[in-house]
Amino acid sequence: MSEYQYYDFKAVDRALTKTEMATLRSISTRAVITSTSFTNHYEWGDLKADSLKLLATYFDAFLYVANWGTREFHLRLPQELVDAKQLKAILPGKSAQVRSTGQFVTISFETEGEPDDDWDDGTGWMGSLLFLRADLLRGDFRCLYLGWLFCVQNGEFSDEVLEPPVPAGLRELSAPYDSLIEFLGIDEDLVEVAATASEPLKAAPSRKELAAWIRSLPEKEKDCLLVDALTETDERWRIDLLRRFEHENVSVSDHEAVERRTVADLLAASHARAEERKRKLNAQRAAEAARKKAKEEAERALFLDQLAKREKAVWKQVDAFIQKRQPNDYERAVALLSNLRDLAVRQGGEDEFHLTMEDLRKTHAAKDSFLRRLAKAKLLPGK
Repeated sequence: MSEYQYYDFKAVDRALTKTEMATLRSISTRAVITSTSFTNHYEWGDLKADSLKLLATYFDAFLYVANWGTREFHLRLPQELVDAKQLKAILPGKSAQVRSTGQFVTISFETEGEPDDDWDDGTGWMGSLLFLRADLLRGDFRCLYLGWLFCVQNGEFSDEVLEPPVPAGLRELSAPYDSLIEFLGIDEDLVEVAATASEPLKAAPSRKELAAWIRSLPEKEKDCLLVDALTETDERWRIDLLRRFEHENVSVSDHEAVERRTVADLLAASHARAEERKRKLNAQRAAEAARKKAKEEAERALFLDQLAKREKAVWKQVDAFIQKRQPNDYERAVALLSNLRDLAVRQGGEDEFHLTMEDLRKTHAAKDSFLRRLAKAKLLPGK
């Protein structure tokens, strides 16, 4: 298979200008370029630009897939909408990390896995993973915690390192988070173990709660909010408002300290869970094999019981097939003889069967092809 690389860039907060689109076209004449995207794949050659510089200059998300196992996903967030220091504290790894670049913060997930036997052209990932960006801007850090687990899986932290605060909702992951786990190949046992310390997601504030809070705001602030709603081209004003509501309505219980686990704790629990799951799976397979064997034995016993009622007729069929002297008929005769042998074993008549087979061999001594088939099926005495 030739080399294959897939590049997918998406703009979310603003559309590209015609000048920017022309600049991107000068980089690649065959890329699919729209006002919000730049997509291309290569089977020979490479993108004639620095992909991370393109992300920093034009786009809000970038995804890369190569058929030798490399996968990358990057998100660009405005500095003024996030706390870069907080994000870096959650995700200080290498395989998943946070970087400040000018007016933006970039969150990167990268893996160098083995080539997958299943062909993946990369086209299906961006549509799901892009939703993680909106969650991050709303203060949902589940993808950052999953990135931290990925770094743990890759051995990037010492055993004594404590986990970051466990976000709510790890036990109720939606499709974008499942996609991130699959995209990076994060150990699902590790995720399940980590999720045991995760609280359920809080329900979104109700209209009644928001209305009561907004009524409490000064008139001047409410006027500014209305102006922002009418003039802002993106949802930054809405995000800022909801984050302010959350900040001002945090309950005391939300600040209660939760015991944080070490890397060693999580890895040990993950290993134990994997072993228990393996044990249960083996037990399930063994039980299923036993059920299947019992069913087959019961069906075979019923078949042999029915065969006993027409045993004489079957011996005549055997003789008729042998007399035809055709390979397919020899095979049919051997199949019937195999059934008759099993019937003899079931009825305790093995010695009589062997004597009959000895007579059969003498009678058809000149039929070498038939005798070879009998020997192969272990139907001849002493064979």
